[in-house]
Amino acid sequence: MLETSDEGPALSIVVPVYNGAATVGELVKALRALEIEGGLEIVLVVDGSPDNSLDVCKQLATEPGAPVTVLSLSRNFGEHNAVMAGFARARGAYAITMDDDLQNPPEEVRRLFEHARDGNYDAVYTYYEEKKHAAWRNLGSRFTNWCADKLIDKPPGLYLSSFRCVSRFLRERVVSSYEGPAPYVDGLIFQITQNVSRLQVNHLPRAEGRSNYTLRRLLRLWLAMFLNFSVMPLRLATILGLVFGALGAVAAGITIIEAIISDRAPQGWASLMVAVLVLAGVQLLVIGMIGEYLGSMFLAVNRKPQYLVREVVRRGTEGLDIEHPKVDTRAAGQPHREPSHEPPHGPRHRES
Repeated sequence: MLETSDEGPALSIVVPVYNGAATVGELVKALRALEIEGGLEIVLVVDGSPDNSLDVCKQLATEPGAPVTVLSLSRNFGEHNAVMAGFARARGAYAITMDDDLQNPPEEVRRLFEHARDGNYDAVYTYYEEKKHAAWRNLGSRFTNWCADKLIDKPPGLYLSSFRCVSRFLRERVVSSYEGPAPYVDGLIFQITQNVSRLQVNHLPRAEGRSNYTLRRLLRLWLAMFLNFSVMPLRLATILGLVFGALGAVAAGITIIEAIISDRAPQGWASLMVAVLVLAGVQLLVIGMIGEYLGSMFLAVNRKPQYLVREVVRRGTEGLDIEHPKVDTRAAGQPHREPSHEPPHGPRHRES
C-alpha cells in the first residue's frame, strides 16, 4: 500500500454503519486489499447502531492496513446525516460513499475512483444492470428518481445511487452549504455542480440480514428531497388552487345562469357535496404541505442537530486513540467547528 501524503490520501471511503456487525469486517478487509495510487483511508460512521457494530469497528481500527477512522454518533440520525459526518472527517482528494451490506462489490471501488479522477468529474454515480433489491424498493427507487428529475436539477435519467464518488471540491462545499437537520446529499450535490458522470457496476444480493430501509425511512428520505430542496411543491399548490378556483367560478356562473333562466331551483346536491369534499381535501393537502415547510423551519431555528459525534476512534502508536470532541456537532445556524483536513482538539485517551 502506498503511503498517504501530508495533504491526505487520494481516496476516502465513507461507510455509514447500522446493524452492520456481520458484514463490515469483510468489507474493510476487502477495501484494505485494494491498491489505490496515493493511498486510501476508511471512515466508518456508526449511526447509533443497536448491535455491536461499534465494538467491531473499533477492533478494525486497531488492525494493520489502510487507516480506519471510526465516528460514533450519539444516536441514529439517518444515512444522509451519517454521510455528512463522514464527509466532514474525510481527508481524501476523492471520497466514495457505500453501504455496509456488501451489495456493492469492493472491487468496483477502484474503477469508480479512477473514472472520477481521470475524467476530472465532481461526482460520479453508479447504476446497475439489475438491482438485487426487493420489488417494492426498486419501485420506490424509480419513483424517487422520477421526482428528483422534476424537483432537483438532476440530469434526466441519472440514477441516484448511494454508491457514488465525489471530489474534495464538491465534498467540502456540500458540508459547508447546508446546516439543517435533514440533509439530502444528492440535492446538495446538484445545487453545486453539473459536472457529473455515471458508471455501470455490479450489484450483489444482500450478504446478511435485511435492508435497514423500511417504508417509513424511505418516505422520510423522499420528504427530505421533496420539501427541503425545492419550492416546486408550493408552486404546484398555487397552480392547483388556481385550477380549482377557476372551476369553482365556472360552476358558480352556470348556477347563476340556471337560476335566472329556469323556473326550478338549481339541482345537484350530490355533485355539490362531492365538490365540497374534493376542495376540502385539496385545502388540507396544501395546508399540510405548508405545515411541513414551517416544521422544517422550526427545527432549523431551534437548531436540531444534523448529527452529534460522541467519540472519534483511530489507530494510535500505543493502541486506540480515542477523542471525545468538545464541539463536534452540526446544527442549523451554528457553524461547523471542525475543519476537514485537521483533527479537532478535544480530550483524548489511549486504549491498548
